[in-house]
Amino acid sequence: MTDETLDASAPLHDSAHYLHAVTELAETRPVVAQAAIYSESGVKLVAEGMRIDRRLYERLVQHTLREPVDTHLWVEGALTTASLSAAAREMLASSVLPYKLAQTLRSPESLLAPLASMPLPSSVAFKLTLMREQRPALWKHSVEMMLIAMYLALRSDTSARDCVALCAAALMHDAGMLHLDPAWEDPQHKPVGADRKHLVVHPITSMLMVRQAQVYPRSVEVAILEHHERMDGSGYPRGIPGAQISALGRILLLAEVAAAIYEKYEEMPALQLALVLRLNHRKFPAGLSAYLLPLLDEERARDSALMPLGANAARQLEILADAFSEWDRLKASLVRSEQLTSAKQALTQPLAFIEMRLGALHKVLLESGTHPTQQIALIAQLDGDAAGMAEVAFVGKEALWQLQSIVNACQRRWPAAHAASPPEDHAAQAWCQWVLSRL
Repeated sequence: MTDETLDASAPLHDSAHYLHAVTELAETRPVVAQAAIYSESGVKLVAEGMRIDRRLYERLVQHTLREPVDTHLWVEGALTTASLSAAAREMLASSVLPYKLAQTLRSPESLLAPLASMPLPSSVAFKLTLMREQRPALWKHSVEMMLIAMYLALRSDTSARDCVALCAAALMHDAGMLHLDPAWEDPQHKPVGADRKHLVVHPITSMLMVRQAQVYPRSVEVAILEHHERMDGSGYPRGIPGAQISALGRILLLAEVAAAIYEKYEEMPALQLALVLRLNHRKFPAGLSAYLLPLLDEERARDSALMPLGANAARQLEILADAFSEWDRLKASLVRSEQLTSAKQALTQPLAFIEMRLGALHKVLLESGTHPTQQIALIAQLDGDAAGMAEVAFVGKEALWQLQSIVNACQRRWPAAHAASPPEDHAAQAWCQWVLSRL
């Protein structure tokens, strides 16, 4: 389901947040203009040879620049191919999942080999340096994701040429986040409704940043654009199904999820990732998931005895069951709800959108044996089984995350129902608010 308000062909201009990050970087190390920087109207804003500092921020942010600011900047200690390889090698030794994956290969260094052939023009090196210095969590995520993506590529016999392209795509897939408020990295920052559109647009921004460099093949741009798509068409920004997602895009979307889960969950991330992949088997490429699941299951079996009792399991399942019941109650109160059957309606009607997405979640939970009615019955049989309760809790947490994503997507597309809106729209908004009040 494509969000029609997102335009991948629009020109990219430096945002206030990006310019702020650049000037903040200049406070920690020398940043010098190698050429004059002009506004789109021809006003010279920064002279050649001038050192950038925080005082220039107000001047730069008041204008639309003729060209991206980083095409004219030199920074001391900029990332090089050698320093990038060294950082990746260090992360390979210290990051849990990349290390685990590397140990299964005959030559762990093969994960780093494509970096030597990857183009690294000065503008891209500047962006990655900015990420490394100003957004270290984003930098760590990008390098870890690159290593996971390379493992999946090698296991699936991806060509050497495509491996080089994949490295560039993985390292730059979240570069668009540099244009967003750093508050997005705060786990306590939970934007809802229309505010989430800023997050949804970041794959497009990242793709345009790579396009500006004019050195990477089209496959890099496409893969970056697709790194949040899903095989069942429920991803973003274009909502395309698996048949339309490129081979590199499929690797990238799975690597992104794997890296994110290992970053987010300190306790038993292997169990969490394994459950996510199995519970969402329609969302992720099965062939690639098969390269991860056996390794995850080994860790899961080894660590399960250490997992504390899943104390939140019962409450999580209760919320999920209530959400399904509340949705059925709202639909029953509407005359036309039985007509909500087509994907076309789901593009324009919030009630149809929720019906389709919630129905898909309901079906997946039933098929995988993790529907709340099934799990609630299971809890009664797990008294004292810490590992079993932990799995139920993880399933509940993942299902609630998916419930939250349905609400987020609905509120982003239809921020509010108006007095003149049909009863169906008000019912959809009421359900979203009800879910948010319980989560």
